[in-house]
Amino acid sequence: MRLLEGLLSAGLGAALAAGVTGCGTPAAPQPPSLKLPGLVSDLAAERTGNTVQLTWTMPKRTTDKLPIEGNVTVHICRKEASGSCVAAGPDLMIAPGTEHTWNETLPPSLTADQPRQLQYFVELKNQKGRSAGLSNAASVLAGEAPGPITGFTATVRKDGVVLRWAPDGESVPVRFHRTLLTPAPESKQQGLLAPPPEPVELNLLVEQDTLTAVALDKSVRFGATYEYRAQRIARVSMDGKPIELSGALSAPVRIQALDVFPPEVPAGLAAVATAAQSGSPASIDLSWEPNNEPDLAGYIVYRREDAGPWQRISPAQPVIGPAYHDAAVEPGHTFQYTVSAVDQGGHESARSAEAQETVPADSN
Repeated sequence: MRLLEGLLSAGLGAALAAGVTGCGTPAAPQPPSLKLPGLVSDLAAERTGNTVQLTWTMPKRTTDKLPIEGNVTVHICRKEASGSCVAAGPDLMIAPGTEHTWNETLPPSLTADQPRQLQYFVELKNQKGRSAGLSNAASVLAGEAPGPITGFTATVRKDGVVLRWAPDGESVPVRFHRTLLTPAPESKQQGLLAPPPEPVELNLLVEQDTLTAVALDKSVRFGATYEYRAQRIARVSMDGKPIELSGALSAPVRIQALDVFPPEVPAGLAAVATAAQSGSPASIDLSWEPNNEPDLAGYIVYRREDAGPWQRISPAQPVIGPAYHDAAVEPGHTFQYTVSAVDQGGHESARSAEAQETVPADSN
């Protein structure tokens, strides 16, 4: 009888132990969720002039990995050095899982004196005002920003767009923000020779001294329309990392890069005469240095005899290569030649230096 009671007691204990983790039985109770929004981890800050822009992504879940329900209270603060984090504005209500941008115009106390580090943080709170902590720090520079660019102009030149502005004695870099408004017509070149697509947005940085206030953008394409804006940039090292303090952006300057420029004038023109031979008339062969401009269509050859008027002797279509064979000459006569270059837009260069040659007299 006692043996039977022992077996029953042992079986009951095992069953109770199995009931803790066995299938179909409830697990140990979990603490209630605090519903704390997850932390922002991608906060970024950028200062332009006296305006700071923050960007970040709102989390979708709480610290317990549960979906966030409803809008989230967002508290933004900033601090200098080891000071306390001061509210940068009223709290916001933002939907979870969204990309958000926030701007602040700095107060006068933060736009004066020497550059110094200013850190921003974002704190997300639940309905009871509790949070899981601050976001990552996003740093900008407080202090006086570089002066604005004035007198900003842009002009087209054969080798690019020339950018000029009024110097103010500051030896700081200048950054140009270029926007492609209208792309250039598609190139006729195909395959590997075709130029890559032009970026819509492009930044150009120029190191400026106290006297020079001019830059050249060689990367433009003729036929395209661009818009430029400029700003001065100050660089400061904080904790071994460079931080930029950007001045205000200038008023935009728009320009259409039209190619109204003729090719370079051909150089090195030389003329060599060949006497008439049996079955072959006399001739003069011309050669010159090639022009390697990408929009070159060819060359035009002109000739005159003695002090007579110049006449075009090449065909209506431009001569492709840097050479020409003139077989319409007479023995014993002297001819002068000159050559011009023409591009695909029909713009003709000035004429080259003259070359003179005398055809040998007929020995018969």
